[in-house]
Amino acid sequence: MAVTRKMSLQLRERDPYCVHCGADTELQVHHRRNRGMGGSQKLDRFDNLIRVCAWLNYQMEQNAEVAKDAREHGWKLGQWDGFDTPVFDKMQTKWYLLLPNGTKAETHPPMFLI
Repeated sequence: MAVTRKMSLQLRERDPYCVHCGADTELQVHHRRNRGMGGSQKLDRFDNLIRVCAWLNYQMEQNAEVAKDAREHGWKLGQWDGFDTPVFDKMQTKWYLLLPNGTKAETHPPMFLI
C-alpha cells in the first residue's frame, strides 16, 4: 500500500495544519514510524501518518532535541511504540488517537505523562 491521492486528500482534511506550529501551507506527510530507506509500504497507514510543516519534518530527523520532543508528543514513534500512541495537537492543546480509518478521536495523554 502507498500513500494514494485519496489518502492524501483524507489526511489533508484530518490534518489541516501542522500540529507543532499551526502552519497550514506546504505541509508534508510524515511517517511517525520511519519507513527507512525504501522501507515497508505497510507503514503507509493513517495511524502512522500526520501532516507537518517542512521545518518539523526535517528537524525530527536531524536534531536530537526536536526528535525527543516529537516522541514525547507522539509525532515520532520508536520501533517499540504502538500506532495507538496518541498525538498532541499544540494548537488545540488536545491529545488525539489517529484511527486506521483516517479520522482521529480525542483521548487522554499517554500514561508516561500523567
